[in-house]
This record gives sequence, C-alpha cells and structure tokens, in this order.
Amino acid sequence: MANIYDDVVEVARRTMVLFFVVDTSGSMEGAKIGTLNQAVEDVIPEIREISENNADAEIKIAVLEFSSGARWVTPAPVPADGFEWQYLNAVGLTDLGEACKALSEKLSRSSFMSDITGSFAPAVFLLSDGAPTDDYREGLEILWQNNWFKKAIKVAVAIGENANRSVLAEFTGDEEAVLSVHNPEVLKKMIRFVSVTSSQIGSQSSAVGSGGGVDLVKSKQETFVEQVNAAYDNGDFDDDDFIEW
Repeated sequence: MANIYDDVVEVARRTMVLFFVVDTSGSMEGAKIGTLNQAVEDVIPEIREISENNADAEIKIAVLEFSSGARWVTPAPVPADGFEWQYLNAVGLTDLGEACKALSEKLSRSSFMSDITGSFAPAVFLLSDGAPTDDYREGLEILWQNNWFKKAIKVAVAIGENANRSVLAEFTGDEEAVLSVHNPEVLKKMIRFVSVTSSQIGSQSSAVGSGGGVDLVKSKQETFVEQVNAAYDNGDFDDDDFIEW
C-alpha cells in the first residue's frame, strides 16, 4: 500500500527582499566603508540560515549603492543561499534623491517584487554618513508614494557625527528607526542587529502583540522599533569606548 505522504508536494514559499541601500560617497572612504563591507559579509551566513529555516518565506537580497548617481549592484534580488557580498568602494557625492528614485522604480510587481509565489513587504536598510548633495526631497516624495515602501520595514544607520539624522528620519518615517553609530565596533554590531532582526520580522506572516487583554496585529515596523528599543535598553549599542573614524 502506498504511503499517503509519497505524493505530497512542497508548498512554494513567498519571498521577502532585504534591500541594502549604501552611501558610497567619498566621505565613506577608509574605515567606514571597510567596516561596512566586512560586517555585511560576516552577517550573510546568518541571513542565509534564517531563510533556510523559514517555512513562510525565502529571503532574497538586493544592493543599491549611491554616490554620484545610484547603481544597482544586484541586477535582481539574489536568494540568500547564493548571495555573495561584493566589496564596495567610496568616491563621489551623496545623491540620495537618485537612490530613492532607483529604489522606487524596482519596488514594483513588474520588477523586483514579481515572484509568482508572492512577496512579503520588503525590509529597507539605509546606511549613510553625510547629507544629500542632490534634490533628495523630489526622490523621497516619489518613493513615499510607493505602496511597497510604505509597508516596508525601514531603518537607517547614521554613521559618524556628520550624518544628517533629520533626513534619515524623513526616509524611515520614524525617528526611532534612525540609529546613530560613532565607532567601527558598534557599526558592526548595528549592521548585524538590523540585518538579522529585519530579516526575521520581515519574513514572518505577521507580527502579533497584545494589549489590554486584546490581541493586536502590529505593523512589522512597530515590531522592529520595539526590538531596537529593547537592544538599546540592554546596552547592546553602548559606545563609551569612542574611537575616531
């Protein structure tokens, strides 16, 4: 007698894209871009493991760099199990507006969000150490009209003293989702935390909490910010041993 499980077909998982949007302007040259490259490369195996063990979604990774203009390092999102980080170099201006336009263009079912199995809202991770040198508001306005971006987990890391936190808060739509870092060791911790936590939350079917005895469905952004605040409360990002870049 045939086993009834012999003909079970594996159910296709949905996709969750993790976007790294990286400032590669000249001010990032040296320790900043070097630390960033190493930290992202080091965390990829953890993202790969999260994807492999997730019954809900496969995680894919896309990388957009911006300096004098914006450029997709990945022509299309790459499954985490086959992704290799390409080291980025730093030179040029800080055209955040161009990056916003490029990101909005790809956040579409006719482009990066086209998987036939369906896609969860993405996670968008912006890293920058300066202020825009182009008309970023035009690009940001276009991006905020994009429904995929509205639903995305959005987080920005402000690297060093010259990073414009107010601009980064306009990008995330939430000041609590802008994380400041002042030395290489904390930047490494921050990149790992954001990459892992956003991948875990973003690739789940829902984020559920409770309040007043009633179950409440939280947005993934709210759940992410709660995790950020908990990490700060635990002292995970303390940078008392300040090191000049």
